[in-house]
Amino acid sequence: MIVVERRTRHLVRIRLGGDGLEGLEPGLPAASVRLLLPRNGELAVPTWDGNEFRHADRSRPALRTVTPRRFDADRLELDVEIVLHGDGPLSRWAAGAEPGDAAAVSGTGRGYTIDPAARAYLLAGDESALPAISVLLETLPADASITVLAEVAQPDARLDLSAHPGATVQWLDLDPGATPGAALVAAALDAPIEPGARVWAAGEAAAMQRIRKHLFAERGLARSQCTVRGYWKHGRAGDLDDLT
Repeated sequence: MIVVERRTRHLVRIRLGGDGLEGLEPGLPAASVRLLLPRNGELAVPTWDGNEFRHADRSRPALRTVTPRRFDADRLELDVEIVLHGDGPLSRWAAGAEPGDAAAVSGTGRGYTIDPAARAYLLAGDESALPAISVLLETLPADASITVLAEVAQPDARLDLSAHPGATVQWLDLDPGATPGAALVAAALDAPIEPGARVWAAGEAAAMQRIRKHLFAERGLARSQCTVRGYWKHGRAGDLDDLT
């Protein structure tokens, strides 16, 4: 079962449901699940050959990593949110998904372990990271001070993130023609980071590499303070594994 909701012109929320979700572990905040996309209009489940998943004709399946936005174990419903950018398989599928379409999910993958002693956070991400940022805002301690840096390609891509009493959200509009992540990198490099603060950042891979280098080489932050993940790569129709 699929239910489709347009949150913005650029972001689609898709609710997956059915008995196949029985036993799915919700995982840690900002975790991931693998979404199997239909092949030629049909959902063909691949097999594991000992090294990777393959279809019977040896072709690779279209597997994409997305963030579980909400999982209801009683109703067997899983919400995921997908950014529509470019002409990749995931964007095409999300843009054309209709109620009743079939889909398959596996997971749950790595999430974010919250340090109960930390009281200051910097969350930074582009549109692909907005679902994970909302999940984190729902789960971080209520007395924590949180700065959110959120880059969007167009002003109409802004949306209401989850409320948190200690959160300040700074929206960053990408200049026309600018490389994705440019505004986010500039803001992250200038952002104040309190001693002992935790940093979580996710988005375009090259931008995340620049932020990661800055945090470690120039700010001198410990690796235990920072989680930096590449969710996608500009110019490539697909997704990336975590860079962390």
